[in-house]
Amino acid sequence: MGLFSKLKEGLSKTRSNIVSGIDSIFSGFSSIDDDFYDELEETLIMGDIGVRATDEIIEELKEKVKENKIKQPMECKQLLIDTIKEKMDLGENAYEFENKKSIVMLIGVNGVGKTTSVGKLAGHLKAMNKKVVMAAADTFRAAAIEQLTEWSHRTGADIIAQSEGSDPAAVIFDSIAAAKARNADVLLCDTAGRLHNKKNLMAELAKIDRVIEREYSDAYRENLIVLDATTGQNALSQLKEFKEVTDITGIILTKMDGTAKGGIAVAIQAEYGIPVKYIGVGEQVEDLQKFNSEDFVNALFDVRVSDEE
Repeated sequence: MGLFSKLKEGLSKTRSNIVSGIDSIFSGFSSIDDDFYDELEETLIMGDIGVRATDEIIEELKEKVKENKIKQPMECKQLLIDTIKEKMDLGENAYEFENKKSIVMLIGVNGVGKTTSVGKLAGHLKAMNKKVVMAAADTFRAAAIEQLTEWSHRTGADIIAQSEGSDPAAVIFDSIAAAKARNADVLLCDTAGRLHNKKNLMAELAKIDRVIEREYSDAYRENLIVLDATTGQNALSQLKEFKEVTDITGIILTKMDGTAKGGIAVAIQAEYGIPVKYIGVGEQVEDLQKFNSEDFVNALFDVRVSDEE
């Protein structure tokens, strides 16, 4: 199955949640009036696209309808699709870290698929012939260390780990030393999603940040927050909290294939201006896909594309 087909299949629940509602609005209204826009707005919000993003999309759609002198609801479906694409595309979705000496930290609460995402990213980078070191800095969970060790075997990426309960910042310190000594291209860091309380967790991340600044200041930094798409609007509040302690440069949205709340990808970018860089649509390494706004919206609205690979 091609990547686009996989994406389309992964977004099927979201598509049936949002698109069937939108289609019935386009076919059910004979004119473009306030009721039409109200219905459209409600459907987008119910599809987890978020209040702010929806407001912006509706306002832009109204302007385009006026500019293009459109009278029939069906004629503005493509305008809606184009408006959402523009909203999702924050310019060049950067993956500079792939081509520089870099350190990539994955953060987020427990259960969102952080450790798995570290492993899948390692697989992607190894496939590009990059030298990868993984840091098992989620020392709060023995299972996380075991899981990352398993990913190390699967991908051939090196791993630096200590025992459960070790100081995560010390693991990062050792990993930076190893990455330098082995001339690694990318250092991928798994981090805890839960400590004894939220305050401890945030203090720990700040401490890790300081170690990286001090020991590896010349490395290109990428801080990716991993969010579970099935949690919908709750993902936004998680992002807000983590953003207070560290500079977040991108988002990995996991479990897109198991949710009807995939519209959250639109909400997040509109709300925070932080690009979604990867989305997870399955269990395999290749199911963690680089985010492409064009493909995402085409798959979401079941737009036929000439090459479905």
